[in-house]
Amino acid sequence: MYKRLIPLLIVAIGVAGFLLLKATRPQPPEVSASERSWQVQVQPVVPGTRVPVLPLYGEVVAPDQQTVTATLAGRIAERPAAEGRRVRQGDLLLALDDADIEPALAQARAQVEDLQAQIRSEQVRHRNDQRALVSEQAIVDNARRQFERIESLVGRNLASRENLEAATDALARAELTVSSRERAIDEHPARLQSLQARLLQAEANLAATERDSERARVVAPFDGVVTNVQVAVGDQVSRNQSLLSVYPLAGLEVRARVPEVFQRELIGALDRGESLNAYTRDREHQFFLSRFAGLSDPAGTEAVLVMKEKSVGLRPGALLPLMLERPARERAVEVPFSALYGADSVYLMTDDQRMQRVQIERIGEAIATNGERRLLIAGDSLTPGARLITTHLPNAMTGLRVEVAGNNGESSE
Repeated sequence: MYKRLIPLLIVAIGVAGFLLLKATRPQPPEVSASERSWQVQVQPVVPGTRVPVLPLYGEVVAPDQQTVTATLAGRIAERPAAEGRRVRQGDLLLALDDADIEPALAQARAQVEDLQAQIRSEQVRHRNDQRALVSEQAIVDNARRQFERIESLVGRNLASRENLEAATDALARAELTVSSRERAIDEHPARLQSLQARLLQAEANLAATERDSERARVVAPFDGVVTNVQVAVGDQVSRNQSLLSVYPLAGLEVRARVPEVFQRELIGALDRGESLNAYTRDREHQFFLSRFAGLSDPAGTEAVLVMKEKSVGLRPGALLPLMLERPARERAVEVPFSALYGADSVYLMTDDQRMQRVQIERIGEAIATNGERRLLIAGDSLTPGARLITTHLPNAMTGLRVEVAGNNGESSE
């Protein structure tokens, strides 16, 4: 009986011990739920007048590049110009051999002198024809009187029929001679006019040959750079064959395609006489927007930007990235790209440290003083002094609790 009570006693002692421990345990502190806050960077909203920029990629071109062609056929005697060499105005580029030029000049001069001689001969001939006509008309008169006398004698049977025929032939020959002389005199103005016209043509040919012979020695028309050299000393070239090209150091242009969305704004600024400048990222090269190309395509229209100073290191054909300044905008705010959500939204921090989504207008890009690309925005909610959140949060939403990074506010998990 006693042995049966021992297990029950042990169980009773264990239960009593558990109840005692439970009754004397310490009470845990009360846990209260807390809202998590996210650390963000903010910047004060300072609206002002800003100049948006438009990134462009354009090709450097030389609109005043000149191609030198051979004015006469001949051999290249000199060619001091070399590919890529800088030349000054008046420097010799190349020259044809004088032995190939002199024959052409001599032939052109000979044609002029020959026609001048023909004109003088025609004038002498005309004067001789006029004098001969007087004598030949007198011969006709004599032949006519002789014919009439013989005819009268034949009528009285004092002369033979053969004498009358001979007188008739003599009169006819005299009249034919006079007719030929009169025709020669009448044709004199036409012959003289034809010779004078041929003389004018020969003189024009001589002037062109003299001009081409002068251009056979090609000098630089301006300070520039030689390019596209296609001949060497000793080469035989034909008339109008391309020899080389030269472009000026000043006046280089960049042609860059501008998207359709910006064209109306830029063209309107040009029509108002505004000066729109462009520059490379390091600002080494400065340009200004001059005009737009006359033709367009679905990809946009080419803007023509003229270089302000002589080129230093630029060559036609190079691809050049530029920043084109657009017309200035008022009440614009410059922010980092991380502040933008979607295409047209940013977040402001409210007084109770919560995010508030607001709609904005995306104006374009701007370049900060340190060279960093920034975003220009505008909107009625961007009032001076407002705090704009620049940290991009993947879970951003209106009402989300945030705090400025670096403050002593607590952040709970």
